[in-house]
Amino acid sequence: MKKLVTRIALAASAVFALATSSFAQTTLGADCGCPSLSSRTTVLMSSLASSTGATDGELTATNTILDCSKLYILDKKIYVPSGKSLTINPGVVVKARAYSTADSATALTVERGGKIFANGTESCQVVFTAEADPMDGTYSLANKGKWGGICVAGRATNNLKLANNGPFAVGTAGKICVADGLGTFEGFNSTNYKDQFGADLTAGETFDDNDNSGILTYISIRYSGAILVLGGELNGLSLGSVGRGTTIDHIEIISCADDAMEFWGGTVNVKNFATLFGNDDMFDWDDAYSGKSQFIFGIKAADTTASADGDNGFEMDADDQKSNVTPRSHPVIYNATMIGNAKTTLSSDNSGLAAIEAKELTEGEIYNSIFANFRYGLNLIKSLGTRTGTSESYHNWANTGGNGSNSLKIKCNAFVGMTKDFALDKNAVTAFASSDTAQFYTTDLNTTQTSLPGFVPTWAANFTTNAVTTRFDAVPNPQITNAAGCPTAPYDGFYTPVSYKGAFPATGKNWLSNWAYTQLINVTNGLQPCTTDINADGITNNVDFLILLGQFNQSCQ
Repeated sequence: MKKLVTRIALAASAVFALATSSFAQTTLGADCGCPSLSSRTTVLMSSLASSTGATDGELTATNTILDCSKLYILDKKIYVPSGKSLTINPGVVVKARAYSTADSATALTVERGGKIFANGTESCQVVFTAEADPMDGTYSLANKGKWGGICVAGRATNNLKLANNGPFAVGTAGKICVADGLGTFEGFNSTNYKDQFGADLTAGETFDDNDNSGILTYISIRYSGAILVLGGELNGLSLGSVGRGTTIDHIEIISCADDAMEFWGGTVNVKNFATLFGNDDMFDWDDAYSGKSQFIFGIKAADTTASADGDNGFEMDADDQKSNVTPRSHPVIYNATMIGNAKTTLSSDNSGLAAIEAKELTEGEIYNSIFANFRYGLNLIKSLGTRTGTSESYHNWANTGGNGSNSLKIKCNAFVGMTKDFALDKNAVTAFASSDTAQFYTTDLNTTQTSLPGFVPTWAANFTTNAVTTRFDAVPNPQITNAAGCPTAPYDGFYTPVSYKGAFPATGKNWLSNWAYTQLINVTNGLQPCTTDINADGITNNVDFLILLGQFNQSCQ
């Protein structure tokens, strides 16, 4: 009876008034013995670092440890140097200071050879948020871009070539290279070694696809994203050539001003990733990223037609410079659920507004996923434009050559409520052939629906009060199982083989932490937290009862 949700208008106002307290996290970490936020001693991150400039510093200890008895303020760009590590204990809260100019945005960067061990737990997450956020539910979800974000640099493979992707130029798409194999994070106005990832191949360095930059588990990143110029931004989590020895699991990114998670090359795997109400793209890759991912959940921010953001689900590139370099990006992804905002106005940043925006010769595989409310389902480039050579992303998808037929696989996915399920080239100016239609639906077993049973991909929220006035339901019920011929995620030590489409099963506990903002804001029916301490204040009392009473007749998992 998951769909039995009380929607009585008189009760609704009380429920949503109580919703603010339901995602207060002023006692985050209580299950780990952490004190309330108000009683934690404040420590500036710059006090733990050497001063290498007015706006940045490198941590000085061999292993800097953050414990939850303190509240940490990220007051500069802070770096974890090569050969050193940063350990962040469960329940730690790091608040990032607002910046005056985009190039001075505060950020935490793990340099090549450095490591971060942020080992949150399901009930004791590690939270990075804006300094002004009281964490009592009153900080508006519209407060995007209050600080930069987290950057992790590794030494795994990328396809950067100085002749094609350089020299480094701030804000020029793809011009991030300082030497063959060595790139600089977008959003940094710098050619400093601290901001670089990959390997300097011209200096004799080599790639290490098993490179280990540490562990990020049960991490919440809120109100981040700094836009230096269009095409030069800091994202919620930026991953440059990060190796598969790194663990990234149970990550949420809330109200980011740019991409939630972006990859430049690398082989790192990502599991259990959620993002709410961010601008631009949910999951973005470029420059030969080739990791694995499973269980991805995303909800786009409300449509702002004047925005230059692409508002895609996946944005997929092999190389922005159309240079035909190899290797090409080729990640393999299972079980995503992405809900768009039905935006239709094209922007200068990206013309797709697609669930899957397949650009610049990308390869890759996306299986068993659900996409809803995007302008396009799959958007491919077919016209070569200024590219040398004979193929584009379309040719990698179609049986017409490219880098091997079907090196781009989009298979066994459900597309719900799209303006068009698939499109070619900017503004869909190129028509699909009948063979393309046959491949999309018959060969690749993708489906199109105006609706799915139990699946409600529309929502409404007040981004000033944070009240969710219309919840959606991200879980089809009955569950959509894979058709014959659809692949199941393999038993390989990373993937979890499941028979359903989308990020969540229709029954049983979902993988979202009850303490995650994604759960606590209670935006969706069908993914309700099931704790007695509903407002997460460490006590079960009448306040929890009143919140529960206002939400009676709902189910949770």
